[in-house]
Amino acid sequence: MKHLTILVPNGENNLSSIVGAYKILSRANGYRKELFKIELAGIAEEVSFHGGLFTAKPHKNISEIKHSDLIIVPSLNHNYHQSTADNAELIDWIGWQYRQGAEVASICTGAYLLAAAGLLDGKSCSTHWSAADELKQLYPKVNIKTDLLITDENGIYTNGGAYSFLNLILYLVEKYYGRETAIFCAKVFQIEIDRHSQADFIIFKGQRMHNDDLVKKAQDYIESRLDEKIATEHLAASLAIGRRNFDRRFIKATGNTPTEYAQRVKIEAAKRSFESSRKSISEVMYEVGYADQKAFREVFRRVTGLSPLEYRNRYNKDAA
Repeated sequence: MKHLTILVPNGENNLSSIVGAYKILSRANGYRKELFKIELAGIAEEVSFHGGLFTAKPHKNISEIKHSDLIIVPSLNHNYHQSTADNAELIDWIGWQYRQGAEVASICTGAYLLAAAGLLDGKSCSTHWSAADELKQLYPKVNIKTDLLITDENGIYTNGGAYSFLNLILYLVEKYYGRETAIFCAKVFQIEIDRHSQADFIIFKGQRMHNDDLVKKAQDYIESRLDEKIATEHLAASLAIGRRNFDRRFIKATGNTPTEYAQRVKIEAAKRSFESSRKSISEVMYEVGYADQKAFREVFRRVTGLSPLEYRNRYNKDAA
């Protein structure tokens, strides 16, 4: 029998991803065959959640587990520096287990523990869209994929976050137990199976966790002219900087080219309009500076994973 560890990190972290993972995997275990011995493990005898309203008591201390085949790291609170400091022993243990052959799956911001262990250097990683910029800043060697719901690379799995962890657990159930068991669990827990993207959930707030004042001026310019088609050459010239150097600095600061950034700002504005108004696709398109419906539709789908009409119908009941 294989061994599966669900970690219970120290700190005020996310209880739902621990309980949810335990329940779904336990149900998978009982459906056809008991594949895993499932144990909760941590570095404290008891961890409290939500101001002491709930507590979790791990089955074991991590020091008692010499080998685990699969390790699940739940999501953390949003004080990532404190969480990694509080769980240094856990981080070392995760790295050691991976080097011994364990596979590791992180839920949401649990990716910070994998990054701190050095396991994500040069690898693709998904996390909650609201935590992605800080993760990238702290661990620049990690290839952040915020549009993906799940990544799977070299025995390391990561997940977009929040309650999408249910999709990661289903993904792992299918990988270890098979498609039939995954479908059974999806039906029992009423989870939409085969979701691959979190793109339509992302709220783009601008990538401003940097110290390049010139780039921030460019961002202000782009964000204040939603209805204009902005030429990068003109923007660079207005800031008294060469085009190549401007592109280089913009990409270094934000992770996007100026054109990509402008597209994301415009599409975010279009999303808000589709959510809250009865405006037509064409009206919204013109408001955010597009004159070609085909180009608008292609960029919108690339950013959100949905067409403008699909997005409006999903998020605006009145318009639908």
